[in-house]
Amino acid sequence: MLKFIPYTLKTLWRHRSRTLLTVSGSAVALFVFCFVGAVQEGMDDMQRRQEANGSLIAFQANKFCPATSHLPQDYDQQIAQLNGVREVIPVQVFTNNCRASLDVIVFYGVPPEKLRKARDFELASGSWSEFETHQDAALVGRAVAARRDIQVGDKFSIGELSVNVAGIYNSSDPAEENYIYSHLEFLQRGKGMNLVGTVTQLEILLEEGVDPVTKCQEIDAMFRGGPVETDTRPKGVFQAKSLGDLMQLIGMAHFLGYACVGLVLSLVATTSVMSVQDRIREHAVLQTLGFSGPRIFRLVISESVVLSVAGGVIGVGAAMVMLKLSNLSIGAEAVMIAFTPSVRLALSGLLVSFIAGMLAGIAPAIHAARTEIVPALRHA
Repeated sequence: MLKFIPYTLKTLWRHRSRTLLTVSGSAVALFVFCFVGAVQEGMDDMQRRQEANGSLIAFQANKFCPATSHLPQDYDQQIAQLNGVREVIPVQVFTNNCRASLDVIVFYGVPPEKLRKARDFELASGSWSEFETHQDAALVGRAVAARRDIQVGDKFSIGELSVNVAGIYNSSDPAEENYIYSHLEFLQRGKGMNLVGTVTQLEILLEEGVDPVTKCQEIDAMFRGGPVETDTRPKGVFQAKSLGDLMQLIGMAHFLGYACVGLVLSLVATTSVMSVQDRIREHAVLQTLGFSGPRIFRLVISESVVLSVAGGVIGVGAAMVMLKLSNLSIGAEAVMIAFTPSVRLALSGLLVSFIAGMLAGIAPAIHAARTEIVPALRHA
């Protein structure tokens, strides 16, 4: 069938307005499909990384937004004495919005000496020493820096909180690049905060082979009768709980992706039907020249697939470029999900466009293959 590709392309170009409208419509549908899929890719990637990381988050029991959680900071010393605990990092969280938003800014206040143990990232610009020696200094994730046009040496402010940017970091985890790290004491002593001696949460790094669920239960039992009860969960579970409502919205967004697939099917099928109706006599002539019904069937299917895949290539390509350049993320309760472009997502979009083209062309192709020569030649 490859030798008939030029014929297929020439046939489609004969009605170039219809072809271009169909391709552009399919491209828009696949563009939206990829954007919806990118959010799910980001969530899946975040959960996989946290499951492999094996860390825990201790939060104040019965609290939801980070602004309302206040644990005694000295809890870290008690937890550090437990068997199987490698490191405990006190974390003060500040966010400009606890609700779901596309423009959430999240500050993590962490002791500088423990930051390198807690996070695996590298500085793209700036210096660690500048961050470590100045309490009002901060390290900004690449995605945040790109969205807010932040450079090393700038002063960045959210409300009454202002920091000097000492460095911009890259991370293999796309979600991690949406956070800003500052000194723990800086956030605790921030204007109007007065949070010295308390932290939002404790991040607990475990030794290899330690059961995280058992350790969570042990930590919560330790503080059950204390001044502040804890709710300890594996980090991935904690993040999923924080994103509970948002995850439901993302789940509902899948229906938008399915609607986009249906739109591609409808557009390509309509164009294929119109093309077959316009070329009834042409298909009859092809039969007189020796083309069999199955060959005509394959010709019509190939036209349908070319239309759909052309739209898919344009839509998927545009979505991948846009996702890469825009550094979009969505967050809730100080947990961020990055819109993650991936090879798997791109291949899924192209596969969807191919399958949609195949399915959309079946009915018109059957109609064309069954065309009777004499009545077709008489067709006006």
